[in-house]
Amino acid sequence: MKYISILVVALLTSACCGAKNTVLAQPEQTKEVAVVTEVPDAVEAPPSPGSLVDETEVEIPLPPKPPKLEEVDVVDDYKPEAFNHSRWNKLLKKYVTEGGNVDYKSFKNNPRELSVYIDDLTHNTPTEDWNKDDKLAYWINAYNTLTVDLILKNYPLESIKDIKDPWDQRLWQFGDKWYNLNDIEHEILRKMDEPRIHFAIVCASVSCPKLQNEAFTASKLEEQLTNATNEFLADTSKNEFSKDEIKLSKIFKWFKKDFEQNGSLIDFLNQYTTVTISESAKKSYKDYNWDLND
Repeated sequence: MKYISILVVALLTSACCGAKNTVLAQPEQTKEVAVVTEVPDAVEAPPSPGSLVDETEVEIPLPPKPPKLEEVDVVDDYKPEAFNHSRWNKLLKKYVTEGGNVDYKSFKNNPRELSVYIDDLTHNTPTEDWNKDDKLAYWINAYNTLTVDLILKNYPLESIKDIKDPWDQRLWQFGDKWYNLNDIEHEILRKMDEPRIHFAIVCASVSCPKLQNEAFTASKLEEQLTNATNEFLADTSKNEFSKDEIKLSKIFKWFKKDFEQNGSLIDFLNQYTTVTISESAKKSYKDYNWDLND
């Protein structure tokens, strides 16, 4: 009986220990499960470029083709200047002020460049292939160049009128013909139906239009003639205008016919004056100052 009691106690003790061991092991299982359940929440690695392309491959439509434009024939009207006036332009920049005063003394001390330009002019006269603007620019520059040349041949002097027959001396040969200043002005320039040439050519005198300090060129001729006209008319020492009275340069008396080709003289003036002149405006002419424009 005693041995039976001892055996029962031993079995109970073994059972309790086994139960205890089981209970103690449960927290470890729970912990392991908790750790395992946290794995899905970890940040996933980005997909490889290859896999991304495969999964997102989409065909992108091309933009529509622009409509076909109607073909247009382009006419190129540009032509190079028939004559190169750059040598004369450099001389004007060097010896003529913005106001048109000419340094004849310095000009006379450096005659070579002027002689070369005159030689170019006389050996390259206009042909039938030249357009009107090329011809106008050529003969305006020629007239002004030869006027300066005439002054230099007789310098020093006080006035162009100190020279005997200054506009009738045939000193320059163009091609096979000898010319004077009157030939160029009356036989060539005035016959080209452009009255504004009278504000572009100069007579080396104070009351004349000023000698521009740039050469006339075909490509800029319209702008240059307009500017020369505006400057001459705006100079109150040469012209004065009001609605009812005008005091004019004698250029408008000497060449009246040229300014009436497309209307009256008043019509011509009103294109450029800031005041509208009445057709019945009183008209007079200013004295002409022939002193040298130096």
